[in-house]
Amino acid sequence: MRNSPSKIGSGGHSRNFTDTFWSLFINKSGAGISPNRSYALVSLLILLIVGAFISTRLLLDSTILIEKETVTSPTKTKPQTNSPNYPSPATVITKSPQEFTLHCSGNETCPRNNYPTTVSFKDDVSPNATCPDYFRWIHEDLRPWASTGITREALERAKRTANFRLVIVGGKVYVEKFQDAFQTRDVFTIWGFLQLLRKYPGKIPDLELMFDCVDWPVVKTVDFAGVNAPSPPPLFRYCGNEKTLDIVFPDWSFWGWSEVNIKPWESLLKELREGNKRSDWVNREPYAYWKGNPMVAETRQDLMKCNVTDEHEWNARLYAQDWIRESKEGYKQSDLASQCHHRYKIYIEGSAWSVSEKYILACDSVTLLVKPHYYDFFTRGLLPAHHYWPVREHDKCRSIKFAVHWGNSHIQKAQDIGKAASEFIQEELKMDYVYDYMYHLLTEYSKLLQFKPEIPQSAVEICSETMACPRSGNEQKFMMESLVKHPAETGPCAMPPPYDPALFYSVKKRKQSTATRILQWETKYWSKQNQTGP
Repeated sequence: MRNSPSKIGSGGHSRNFTDTFWSLFINKSGAGISPNRSYALVSLLILLIVGAFISTRLLLDSTILIEKETVTSPTKTKPQTNSPNYPSPATVITKSPQEFTLHCSGNETCPRNNYPTTVSFKDDVSPNATCPDYFRWIHEDLRPWASTGITREALERAKRTANFRLVIVGGKVYVEKFQDAFQTRDVFTIWGFLQLLRKYPGKIPDLELMFDCVDWPVVKTVDFAGVNAPSPPPLFRYCGNEKTLDIVFPDWSFWGWSEVNIKPWESLLKELREGNKRSDWVNREPYAYWKGNPMVAETRQDLMKCNVTDEHEWNARLYAQDWIRESKEGYKQSDLASQCHHRYKIYIEGSAWSVSEKYILACDSVTLLVKPHYYDFFTRGLLPAHHYWPVREHDKCRSIKFAVHWGNSHIQKAQDIGKAASEFIQEELKMDYVYDYMYHLLTEYSKLLQFKPEIPQSAVEICSETMACPRSGNEQKFMMESLVKHPAETGPCAMPPPYDPALFYSVKKRKQSTATRILQWETKYWSKQNQTGP
């Protein structure tokens, strides 16, 4: 006889569930299991068996356990138990590339077989990103030779003002020197070429070029205009302007400026980024700051008239830089990363373009750009009211005062301009892109040569050892600091296409219209000030 529910003991809950469970399949007359319920019972048993099997599989699968632990406890790592049937996923080991440093023996020659002569980029790396937009200007700078190419005769005409001829043949660098450059401009420029070949060994084509280390561009467009005019001489230098055809190349200071203790760009860029963190923009001095040598140009001497006096407050704080005194005092007052303490920083050209522009733009401050006459390889990618604020050349003081007034009255917009400029410098002018610009410029240039590059009899083979090892002081220090120690693991960025005429016009039109609109605001501001008084 079955126990009745009223006689269930302490285990009654379990027993009651069992009776209820089986009663579903037994008819009330006690005649046994009905066909319909028999089918239901068989189905349920099958489901239970399948469920048990799946559960066992899941418990044995270490990948499921790892995934569950990762989701539920992301900060706590538990030991994994490997299953012979379901081994753990393979672990990806990231191996640092082998580094190749310089070994100075005291009697330096260019060694052989101490550095890879070629490089193969990883197949599993995703396609390289497109280069920054200012790379498009490579096409424009080489356009004068697009239809004719570069002949030997045209190249030799560039020798007239060049400091040196640089030849690359078979991955080696040869230099024929014509005349000394100012300070060590030529030395660190050649060093930059050598580091490019260490970054991309076997990837730089054979070529010959002439390099002029003087500031002012000399290949005048007007001298090579007209149907019967000769092709211009291809001459590399650090800057250009709208009236010349010189080929613009990264300046020597990217590898260090030893005479004024300015570190190589890769190191300095990190310091500038850290320097920006020392003070928020709103907590900085609400004035325009400039420090430099005013004696190199009249326009800088004119700028010094905008300094604060008892009679005038132009919202500017200007300081003359005495490099001789700084060198004697250990450059304590010229640390660029410690000069990001004003909301606004002024950029003004010297005798021509100035290397200081990249340091000023990197500061998170609003760059007040006194109307420039020259450009370097990256500044043509800058936009007014987005990366900088334009300042009049011939009415500097009032223009600076208005710019500071506008920024202090439009705090968020002013911060956005400063941030856009520093992000441009940090992201689009990092050293990898400097090398990629050199790579693409030289590659495109080499395609235009109508002759086979040759090593002149008076040229000397140059390598990193023969340049760095015999030197001392800042020269050797900065070379060792900027040394490329291993080939690139990925290829250079993808070169963007040339500007089509419509896009080229729209870019120039945008810059002009924005600058004009700002000058109109300025004119309106001073007109109102003259009517109401200061």
